[in-house]
Amino acid sequence: MRTTTNRGLQPNVLGTFDTIVMAVAGSAPAYSMAATTAVLFGAVGYAGPAALLYCAIPMFGIVLAYARLGRIDVNAGAGYSWVGRTLHPFLGFLSGWALVFAATVFMVAGSLPAGSLTLALIDEDLADSTPLAAAVGAGWFLMMLLVVLGGARLTVRAQLIMSGVEMLILFGFILAAVAHRGRATAFDWSWFSFSQFDGPQGFAAGALIAAFYYWGWDVTSNLSEETRNSRRTAGLAALVGVGFVFLLFVAVTVAVNVLLSADEIRTAGPNVLAVVGQEIWPGIGGKLLVVAVLLSTVATLETTLLQVTRSLFAMGRDRTLPAALGAVHRRWNTPWIAIAAVGGAALVMFAAAAAAGSVQQILRDAVSAIGLQIAFYYGLAGIAAVVAYKSVLFRSVRNLLLGGLWPLLGSAFMLWTFVEALGELSTTALTIGLGGLLLGVVPLLVYWRKGSDYYRPARLDAARAMAASEGSGPATRARTGPRDKSYATDF
Repeated sequence: MRTTTNRGLQPNVLGTFDTIVMAVAGSAPAYSMAATTAVLFGAVGYAGPAALLYCAIPMFGIVLAYARLGRIDVNAGAGYSWVGRTLHPFLGFLSGWALVFAATVFMVAGSLPAGSLTLALIDEDLADSTPLAAAVGAGWFLMMLLVVLGGARLTVRAQLIMSGVEMLILFGFILAAVAHRGRATAFDWSWFSFSQFDGPQGFAAGALIAAFYYWGWDVTSNLSEETRNSRRTAGLAALVGVGFVFLLFVAVTVAVNVLLSADEIRTAGPNVLAVVGQEIWPGIGGKLLVVAVLLSTVATLETTLLQVTRSLFAMGRDRTLPAALGAVHRRWNTPWIAIAAVGGAALVMFAAAAAAGSVQQILRDAVSAIGLQIAFYYGLAGIAAVVAYKSVLFRSVRNLLLGGLWPLLGSAFMLWTFVEALGELSTTALTIGLGGLLLGVVPLLVYWRKGSDYYRPARLDAARAMAASEGSGPATRARTGPRDKSYATDF
């Protein structure tokens, strides 16, 4: 895995707590609930908590797969590197491309609500204007682009502030919801039951949306080259982050089911949290939750930018995309050309969104399309973990369960959801989701014919990697210089 310059990403910038914050912010709790609660309700009704629960179980399998793969291959490309070195380089490239494309689409899907929410704080009538929302959202996006360009340290500091305030507001909201006496619907344990789903396709549609809720925790793996003790930290942070947001998602979804009627949820759309906040704290509650969603949206724009730019950096470094993408800024140690490329592509999409339909319709199609991309690359990562660890799976029950069966369950679930959801999605969502994935075949073939070393990979095998690591002795673990020598990706 060659770099295009003598400079790499700055190592040892992020600690364990920083990385956990990134994992939580990557899943964007307030934004995910605001943007998709009404979409999820439209797909599965009151079974939203069930969709979140039954998607969380296999999702933890994918988290385990990422954690185990990250122990033997520290790479900013994450799944792009792992899938390419275990299954096939073509699948590895498409895995990385799926993340890049999904994240780029999300720049619009995330920035539009940020624009609408900002306008709503000024004048609610302005929030319905898609061109205005696109313009203000583009402003937020450019601000986060500059923060990410400024380096990992600046990014972490900004994230701590935004996510900290967001969490305080959400916890206050949950406590107030528990104490609130008004009820539109009585709580029912059947909301966690499979019986609430309208057959396998209905469940798959709900699971695809639920996957979007969780998506983003894997930013910890894309930041692994910049994290202290990343072989352990990245996976641990992802596990803690997903567990935390799962509890948060379920608590808020139940609160929405209880406090609002079905018609109110459908009518509220992406403003559902503001409506619930107004129900709990008339006058101030809605505004507070709008602030929480706005902070969450801006925070997740930042983490998504980190994901996509680190992935593009790895692809440029390996020359599976233009080599310039692997260039690192001399002062800020960030992949500045990759950041500029993402910024340019996103601004073009902002212009298209400004001329499109309503914010709610754009969100609905974008969420479903991104869900397809997520299911695809998560599913491949689960299989990659099993293949990488196949020689050690039967050494213990723990290895078999955590390294084999659970990741395999997660992979099977994601790929099944991908296939089942194809019959449920709109033409626009399918065009964006599948068309975006197929678009990646063009650069794949171009750079394969150019002879990139990525297409002749060193196979990733856990037993060989661990033996090499143990054989190198304590010297590999000692930090005698500014760069941690355990960052080597080939064993």
